[in-house]
Amino acid sequence: MSFAAPLLLLLLLVVPAAVGGYLWLERRREVRAAGWATPALLPNLVERPSSWQRHLPTALLLAGVALLLVGFARPRTSIKVKRQEATVVLVLDVSGSMAANDAQPSRLGAARTAAQRFVDKLPKGYRMALVTFSDHAAVVVPATHDLTAMRAGIARAKSGPQGTALAEAVSRAVDVGLSVKGQAKGQRPPAIVVLFSDGGQTAGRLTIAQAETKAKKSGIPVSAVALGTPDGVVLQALKGGFTERIQVPVQLPPLQAIARGSAGRFYPGVSTVDVNAIYRDLGSRVGRQNKTVEVTAIAAGGGLVLMLTSAVLSGVWFRRFP
Repeated sequence: MSFAAPLLLLLLLVVPAAVGGYLWLERRREVRAAGWATPALLPNLVERPSSWQRHLPTALLLAGVALLLVGFARPRTSIKVKRQEATVVLVLDVSGSMAANDAQPSRLGAARTAAQRFVDKLPKGYRMALVTFSDHAAVVVPATHDLTAMRAGIARAKSGPQGTALAEAVSRAVDVGLSVKGQAKGQRPPAIVVLFSDGGQTAGRLTIAQAETKAKKSGIPVSAVALGTPDGVVLQALKGGFTERIQVPVQLPPLQAIARGSAGRFYPGVSTVDVNAIYRDLGSRVGRQNKTVEVTAIAAGGGLVLMLTSAVLSGVWFRRFP
């Protein structure tokens, strides 16, 4: 317990002074009573309340005054609260294969819709970032509390004819999670990566195994969501009005390996994604911190309650106020 204005605690000296004054008045009352009647006869002349009844209202009144005076000093206490610090990095595959329409309206369209669900359900105080990738990875939205920027970045994501640097994208997302600084000195807030992809690896220098190892060592789990079916097809326009039909089957093993190796979750389709479960996993790693809160209202409220109780008891028992 601490106080914002500790010097005001000197006002509490009023309470023992009041106690002394009360005891002096009690003795004076007995002296005055003995002046007009023999003390031995007083019990037969007037009904004398019990000792605790006579003193309880005054004791409550003085206790209430003491709490009010403590409230003037603005007492503060430290409590443990859950940290509202964590980072969620969404990773969208925008390579050419994501244009396949074996997921509606397309693989990328389904990924954008699922990613928006993560934005909508983001716990208060958490940051979010967006990484997109084709044959290279790019941080479209750095870690931020601005969810409007996240929604706009997801909506702008479009697929192109490029290849897929899956491992590089995971590595870049892990770097984003590691770069976020927390409020507590020397402590990095936890992070997770949520990857939306059809699983291909056709570009980039890193291997899936290297990306998996990096995520595991960093303590940042990667949850992977697979998009598409084994029968996915992309139609590519060629010169002369011809159209090339390219088979782009979903490839689950790379996504499963990354999720399993980094202690994340794997989902075989967007319909199976459990956003709440992923956020619960993250929340279990957030931890707690000390927070100083002012309890002036509690002290003042307690004082007023005691003073009101004193007045009620005095009125009921003695038809007067203490």
